[in-house]
Amino acid sequence: MKQSIRQQSLFILLTLAFGFFASLSAYGEKHFKHNPLIFVHGGAGSASQFESQAMRFHSNGYPQEHLFVLEYDSSFNVDSLETVHARLDDLISDVQETTGAEQVDVMGHSLGTYVLQTYLASPDRAAPIAHYINIDGYSAQSLPGNVPTLALWAEIGRGGFIGGGENITISGQTHVETATSAESFAHMFRFLTGDEPRTTQIQPSRHSRITIAGRAVLFPLNIGVDGSVLEIYEIDGATGQRLKDHPQARFNIDSSGNWGPFKGHRDRFYEFVIVRPGQNHHVYKQPFLRDDHFVRLLTSPVGGGIGANIDVSQGQSNLIVSRDREFWGEQDMGNDLLIVNGQNVINAANSSFANRTTAIYLNDQYADTQSDLSQPIAYLHSLPFITGNDFYIPASDDASGRIRLTLIDRGDDGDMQEFNIPNWPSTTDRITVLFNDFVQGDSRP
Repeated sequence: MKQSIRQQSLFILLTLAFGFFASLSAYGEKHFKHNPLIFVHGGAGSASQFESQAMRFHSNGYPQEHLFVLEYDSSFNVDSLETVHARLDDLISDVQETTGAEQVDVMGHSLGTYVLQTYLASPDRAAPIAHYINIDGYSAQSLPGNVPTLALWAEIGRGGFIGGGENITISGQTHVETATSAESFAHMFRFLTGDEPRTTQIQPSRHSRITIAGRAVLFPLNIGVDGSVLEIYEIDGATGQRLKDHPQARFNIDSSGNWGPFKGHRDRFYEFVIVRPGQNHHVYKQPFLRDDHFVRLLTSPVGGGIGANIDVSQGQSNLIVSRDREFWGEQDMGNDLLIVNGQNVINAANSSFANRTTAIYLNDQYADTQSDLSQPIAYLHSLPFITGNDFYIPASDDASGRIRLTLIDRGDDGDMQEFNIPNWPSTTDRITVLFNDFVQGDSRP
């Protein structure tokens, strides 16, 4: 009887303690001293260009619940500018309600700066905006909406100036890189908080268990892959093969595209598969360091979009390699190297500064088992931030073979990232490999 009373008392104390710390955590988030932050991407963009910065903000004390993204169709075929502005109205209202903040901070990249500058032109809309960050986008003669402004410009970019703002050029960086780099983050954090960041690195979680969430969307419309299913598998980093036949998580995708959170593990390799009738799209990412709620899985309609213009065959794998930092290929020295099955596929023809290449499509044009890297495929090279080459990658009917990828970053360090993935046949399967736009330590399997 005495033992039972002790157990009950201990249970009550633990319950009260849990409630106290849960309330304290909620209080801390509700009363976080800095404004919540909303990112607006540029042309052919998504929340992907905010993914690394969100983890850096989180590493420096920003609650996950204070970080937001406005996504839209940057071709304005689905969304008009007025529609985008109205959705931003709603998002700001929701952010104020959920966080208790009177004002918000906003930052835009490239075309996103046009979206925000035209939005801030309305005094009523500018009123709840405390700070604005303009990333390598449109210039302005004066502060947009009279809101304090930080303008970050890529040294190897379009250049520009915001009158009355703090204008900083990021040395040695290009257009997309300026949105995602650690150097830019330091300026962003200092401007928004008045403090120096504790770190510009993405701090690995102290816990092995992390949460992963995001959207599966049609590129570049940023609308959900309605009616599909997302399956997540843990894979062997050395072979790319699944560790178990059944997925660790499975999500039905609707028109929102939202999925997660998935409870995964830090430092492990995962395969994300968008399953649809007629095609599976396999997406492979570098191991996660911490909670990541801005994962974007981009695809095209089955039989449509970019995929409709690419040759397929049962004997070849088609591959998309992407990261949110330009690939450089035109310098005499200091280029990136992307080695696929032993051959470097980055060169001056497909990855010049002018092309701002962040995604490389590799497929066997005409399905003749021959490769030609001397000139990019014209259709693919004409798309924003994209290039493509005739490159033959043998496939296996059961994807039992392996495609080996090694990315060696430009610069003195020559940091290396590696992937090993199955060689899925292109008649039924697409493959995307997402390299990080940062390298911290040894990321090899």
